[in-house]
Amino acid sequence: MNISNREPILRVVPRPADINANGHIFGGWVLSQMDIAAGIVASREADGAVATVAIEAMEFVAPILLHDLISVYADIERVGRTSIGIRIEVVASRDRGKEQVKVTEGLFTFVALDENHRPRPVKPS
Repeated sequence: MNISNREPILRVVPRPADINANGHIFGGWVLSQMDIAAGIVASREADGAVATVAIEAMEFVAPILLHDLISVYADIERVGRTSIGIRIEVVASRDRGKEQVKVTEGLFTFVALDENHRPRPVKPS
């Protein structure tokens, strides 16, 4: 994923309450930010409500630190009949933007929902 000329879906600064005993950000906090960003993109693509149904193979490759600015990038990887796969990448900006560190990525799968919260086609025919 090339982020050089892209706009992030989310930019977030973690708060002290988001820190674990090691001085790093809780993994669940990062996962939540990723799910929010992926949901925004999936909802736009589906033109309506969506729900997360799967998260594939996340790996934390570097920690997020307290003063990092987190940028969450998203790309649509696949669109099925009722589902959408969104590839998410998280990059931490450190030292007032002098250093960019990829911290994690994952594939989030969403299903488009109708008014009864049941799966519906992503692109109505």
